[in-house]
Amino acid sequence: MSEIFDSIDRTAVPAHIGIIMDGNGRWAQKRNLPRTGGHKEGVNTAREIIKAAAAIGVRYLTLYTFSTENWKRTAEEVSFLMGLLKAHLRSEFEFYKKERVRVLHLGDKTGLPADVIREIESVEKESRDFKGMNLVLAINYGARDEIQRAVHRMCGAEPGGEKGDIGRFFDIPSLPDADLIIRTGGEKRLSNFLLWHAAYAEFDFTDILWPDYTKEDFYASVADFQKRHRRFGGIDGEKK
Repeated sequence: MSEIFDSIDRTAVPAHIGIIMDGNGRWAQKRNLPRTGGHKEGVNTAREIIKAAAAIGVRYLTLYTFSTENWKRTAEEVSFLMGLLKAHLRSEFEFYKKERVRVLHLGDKTGLPADVIREIESVEKESRDFKGMNLVLAINYGARDEIQRAVHRMCGAEPGGEKGDIGRFFDIPSLPDADLIIRTGGEKRLSNFLLWHAAYAEFDFTDILWPDYTKEDFYASVADFQKRHRRFGGIDGEKK
């Protein structure tokens, strides 16, 4: 293992890390490849980062896989991405099983192709008793869309019942707030990702395109996170 891996304090690993995996298309264009080539390479990177996160004890890793805005891309690219998602879910299941990684879906399933929905639900069901890291795949996901759907669910709750926190009506009610959000590709914005859960998240923006992002880059981001002082709106000396 690398020196930076060994330097990470296992007692202070962020419990929930979200990653905006940006730069696949630009990575491909720089190499005179079709955009689909970048997406293929991006899947390989995702596999390595999932392994890296599990190795240091991250409890939740959320990958921004396909947004509600990504439907605006060409029909050819969208079709390719849907096929890639389906193939990845099935081909990686043995790894999830070995590492006891539980797979969860975040987003609106109703807008997805039927065969992709079946694959998502199959992997969710087969991994639901795994006690390792929770891998959250944000597919057909947008934070505003999730919040809107949560409000509709809350308003439709049983009359006179206990409505409580709106978080109870989110896609994954047990999903904790994000501690660290990483975005590759050089952009410095959230792009409708985990808006509610990112209220007190730390951010790491890097110019590295997603297919070039390595586990050492990931560990460096975690190590930097551990140097930050989080006050959650308070001041030094006060309790959170």
